[in-house]
Amino acid sequence: MRYYLYLILLLLAQPLGAQDIYIRTNLIGYAADQPKKALILSKTQVNQEYILYNELHQKVKSFRLIRHQKENWPPFQFYYDCVFDEITTTGRYYISSSDHSVKSNTFLIGNYPAIQEAVIGFMQTQRCGFNPYINEVCHALDGRSFYGNRPDSSYVDATGGWHDAGDQLKYLITGSNATARMMMAYEWNTTAFGDKVNELGLRPSNGIPDVLDEARWGLDWIHKLHPTKQELIHQVADDRDHIGFKMPNDDPANYGWGVNKYRTAYFANGQPQGLGKYKSQATGVSNVAGRSAAAMAMGYRIWKKIPGQAPFSQQCLQDAIELYQMGKEREGFQQGNSYGAPYRYNERTWADDMEWAAAELYQATKDKKYLEDALHYATLIGTTSWMEMDSSSHYEMYPYVNMGHYALWKVADARTKSILIGYYKSNLEKIRNKALKNPYGVGHLFIWCSNNLAAAVATQAMIYEKMSGDKQFRPLLQDHVNWLLGLNPWGTSMITGIPEEGEYPLDVHMPFWILKKQSVVGSLVDGPLLSSIHDRMLAIRLNEPDEFSHLQPEHIKYWDDFADYSTNEPTMDGSADLLILFAHFYGGNSGKSSSKK
Repeated sequence: MRYYLYLILLLLAQPLGAQDIYIRTNLIGYAADQPKKALILSKTQVNQEYILYNELHQKVKSFRLIRHQKENWPPFQFYYDCVFDEITTTGRYYISSSDHSVKSNTFLIGNYPAIQEAVIGFMQTQRCGFNPYINEVCHALDGRSFYGNRPDSSYVDATGGWHDAGDQLKYLITGSNATARMMMAYEWNTTAFGDKVNELGLRPSNGIPDVLDEARWGLDWIHKLHPTKQELIHQVADDRDHIGFKMPNDDPANYGWGVNKYRTAYFANGQPQGLGKYKSQATGVSNVAGRSAAAMAMGYRIWKKIPGQAPFSQQCLQDAIELYQMGKEREGFQQGNSYGAPYRYNERTWADDMEWAAAELYQATKDKKYLEDALHYATLIGTTSWMEMDSSSHYEMYPYVNMGHYALWKVADARTKSILIGYYKSNLEKIRNKALKNPYGVGHLFIWCSNNLAAAVATQAMIYEKMSGDKQFRPLLQDHVNWLLGLNPWGTSMITGIPEEGEYPLDVHMPFWILKKQSVVGSLVDGPLLSSIHDRMLAIRLNEPDEFSHLQPEHIKYWDDFADYSTNEPTMDGSADLLILFAHFYGGNSGKSSSKK
């Protein structure tokens, strides 16, 4: 009651109409050399002057407000940019109306804090097997095989990996990409990652950056999932897991062998699978095999430089070679499996993963057959991307950035480099054309896990600049980072606990929050979803009144409510997708671009 009385008094204390005007900024802030803008949202025409102040409350810049003539999203009809690209002095700033009735949060201009380290911390909480966050072992009996070369229900060691999201399933589809992304982030900026814990995620440190310890967790799991040359497990558990929130070490799910016992381990056989009502539409294994091979080849490259790790490095290379061959022999895609619900990972692309693997294997071995294969697969996939589409199914074109083009660019001749750059450019131009239509400057799709797509646009723009030296997509990059960090209709970051003093997802679809009221910092939530999709999702509801109801656009929804798994569930792979971005923005690295070989 006291809270509501305070809220009423606060609203009454504001000048008439002030509560209908909002200033949206990137809640973290802006790198000195990147584009910088804030956005004013209003239900009525804004006539006051708006001013940028520094932390000493000194006027830095006045803005001449010009109303956007774009697709202004209800409930606001008036949108105005405040652009301050030229301000590069490091410090804290805020924007305010001239009478100070409307004021933004304070934000940074300068180097980003170590957000990437928080993301690694979240990855540690998602570990299956020994989980350092709860200091317990979970799912020690994973799993019992299906669709493999051995009799169904045979025991196979599939322990390890990461829980996928708020549930406790494990997917190689996402785990392979997360493993590779961590190593990419490390190689992109080796100074961005510290060493606080050991390989188990516990103190003391072990002399290896924590990002590599976490990547090693993934590499070890991929090795387990590949017990013989012709075998690869692509999923452990299914939606029989979805029986309510539970701690990982006290899982009441029963897959037929008793409560908290064995779980299904699905082998990749390139054929439709499903032990319940719903079947996948698989055609091959190249996506999971290729992506895993790419990760293993990267593991070989990195661990061979670490003293005492030669045997592990060689194991990674051997796995990479075998997995790549599996993908080449059974071209096509393996999808996720569901049991009692129609939702699964609907990946349909695979040539990009084989390109990625072939390019990494060429870098590792210098065997020209891999380079020839990489060129073939690059031509096969070309510009194919969700970025070229107006709609896409859930995870249909995963991963959301074709990392194969970048991996091949690093080892290709000048002509091929130019072609690969052109593929990326085509995708980004399509996104920019969409982004120009709205005042937020974003062009990603608002399908399930839309925040992953926003991160993908920013990542691809960043990599494109490194490949080409062309800075034309910097505004697109920044606008999609801004969207994830608060410059959106709701004024919230989409990353839990970041920034600490700002608005961020709290009431998330995670057991640690629901059961323990523990908020884990550093996880990316699924993000806004088209209302037309959101309204048809099964079993979604509001547990509490929508705190953003007065801000919701008509066509998209975001609920900070644990009962909404479609917009407010943190995901392991989505969070891992952030790592290369924030490694880029950390420590003054954001302005570096190069088209050198």
